[in-house]
Amino acid sequence: MTDPRVIFAGTPEFALASLTALVDAGITPVGVLTQPDRPAGRGKRLTASPVKQYAAERGIPVLQPVTLRDEDVVAELRALEPDIMIVAAYGLILPQEVLDIPRDGCLNVHASVLPRWRGAAPIQAAILAGDKTTGVSLMAMTAGLDCGPVHTVAEAAIGAEETAGELHDRLAALGGQLLVANLRDILGGRLPPAEQDESAATYAHKIQKQDAELDWAQDALQLQRRVRAYNPVPGAFFHVEEKRIKCWRASSVAGPDARAGTVVHCGHDGIVVACGSGGLSLLELQLPGKRRVTAREFASQLDLSDYRLD
Repeated sequence: MTDPRVIFAGTPEFALASLTALVDAGITPVGVLTQPDRPAGRGKRLTASPVKQYAAERGIPVLQPVTLRDEDVVAELRALEPDIMIVAAYGLILPQEVLDIPRDGCLNVHASVLPRWRGAAPIQAAILAGDKTTGVSLMAMTAGLDCGPVHTVAEAAIGAEETAGELHDRLAALGGQLLVANLRDILGGRLPPAEQDESAATYAHKIQKQDAELDWAQDALQLQRRVRAYNPVPGAFFHVEEKRIKCWRASSVAGPDARAGTVVHCGHDGIVVACGSGGLSLLELQLPGKRRVTAREFASQLDLSDYRLD
């Protein structure tokens, strides 16, 4: 079988892992779709996506449309005469007109075991729900939200202390491996897709910054999962008066008998906050404009003894 003509659509680091795996396997896309450059960093300078940077370094043509509903963009994609479009965390909806362009359709690398956690934030959702396992699915794309039939999946255990960032990196690498191991069988019709069980579908909605605020009335285990799920983005936080404090690492402990939000211990050996059930031991924290520090260092920066958090 000759090398397939591939259009690759992706934007962040998760997508880059699949693109890199393809190129390393000798399959260089005939074109790459990625999001337009965005302001980033403190200076808000326009910055190319990781996928664009990689493609540009290797001379792969890059397209950055604001929308895929532009007839000129559609014509440009058709002119590439793709056999397949591989999509990984692209960020734009593919209209039916685009889905119909590749001879063998569009294949999505999705960071969950579908139909569980369709949608924008499957990695965070799995941690928040306390799932023991997750994985990556190779899905034949349809017009609906992550509801197309699935060719194959690879599962992965979720570590008890694993953050979203750490799980993201593992699943990104797993997705690239799964893609290159199965792409030729998919194109050759040797790995037909199976329809998803709609009754088992769950949805992972797009994360908003306010989702990461810690609500001390919740169970301590739930809060510990929130800290893990929102590390590194957007970062779990709570307020001390006007200060927004980021919490990067925490663990649940046996519950102190105190009102939720009460700092029941603050010292060189850690900081413990009473929750709706149990207590949350804050292990790594960050004041605005400061670096991340251990609870021991934080206790010397800000004394929370007997304080009640909002």
